[in-house]
Amino acid sequence: MTSLYFDIREDQWPLVYDDKYNVSVMGLEKFHVFDAKKWRNIIQHLEDANFITKDVLVQPLEAKKNDLLVVHTKKYLKSLKWSPKVAVIAEVPVVACLPNILVQYAYLKPMRLQTGGSVLAGKLALERGWAINVGGGFHHCSSDKGGGFCPYADITLLVRFLVENQMIQNAMIVDLDAHQGNGYQRDFLGVPEVYIMDMYNRHIYPKDKRAKQAIRKKVELDNLVEDSEYLDKLQKHLKAALNDFKPDILVYNAGTDILDSDPLGHLNISEDGIIKRDQFVFEQCKENNIPIVMLTSGGYLRKTAKIIADSIMNLERKGLIKGSKMTDIDK
Repeated sequence: MTSLYFDIREDQWPLVYDDKYNVSVMGLEKFHVFDAKKWRNIIQHLEDANFITKDVLVQPLEAKKNDLLVVHTKKYLKSLKWSPKVAVIAEVPVVACLPNILVQYAYLKPMRLQTGGSVLAGKLALERGWAINVGGGFHHCSSDKGGGFCPYADITLLVRFLVENQMIQNAMIVDLDAHQGNGYQRDFLGVPEVYIMDMYNRHIYPKDKRAKQAIRKKVELDNLVEDSEYLDKLQKHLKAALNDFKPDILVYNAGTDILDSDPLGHLNISEDGIIKRDQFVFEQCKENNIPIVMLTSGGYLRKTAKIIADSIMNLERKGLIKGSKMTDIDK
């Protein structure tokens, strides 16, 4: 049993977050398209709306070397001790010039903490029916290669930890980030127990043909797809996927880079379209009695944090997620 798994209090929500998720490299993160404080901003919006207080959140533990070795090769983990290698993964060239001890502390440590959060969220989803890691979703990272701001294979780790601890026998990954999730796809090539549905813009990074062979339900989109087409395709294909395969858990990679005006996704989905998308995925899980774990993944505009917060609040309003296990009598 890993130390990443632990029991939470009954009054806590399966909402996993630590303020140390947020990346700060002497202000250099401002040169990156990604909002490096996105995770803190999601929580801030939820608190400002009086939806949660900090004491209901679950703080995860950092994934350590022995945890990462469940999936990653020693060679890959060793390569992260070289700043130029990390600069390529993080897509911030100036990181190549920084001492690796700073890179570890300011960038890789927050990413290891988010990875620990994804692993823990998998366990909590089985116990509570749902869990959200307010981070994670590093879907471009595989066992031996990072990229696209993804240094650790948290999705592969989430699934592998559940399998190795005999908590599940199979899983479905539903990836609705704008980009193809080539990392875990490479890890699960030829693994029939993991069913992958990926709906992404075919014209953008990473265009990984080998990884595509792992996708069982592939929905390739063109640039500037709008809400009606997007939601129609999602409804049709997710229902078909759940007819094909009944998973023990559904891992939902909920990237918000499908938003119109996102600089990297090149799709044209509205804020309301994202909220409807998330609601539909959770509705399908509830209807089919499937535990769901949601990861926030990509989403590069400053305004995506509020959309994610609004979506989480909508899920609760619709009765698709419920906070603590405590009843009103307990309180």
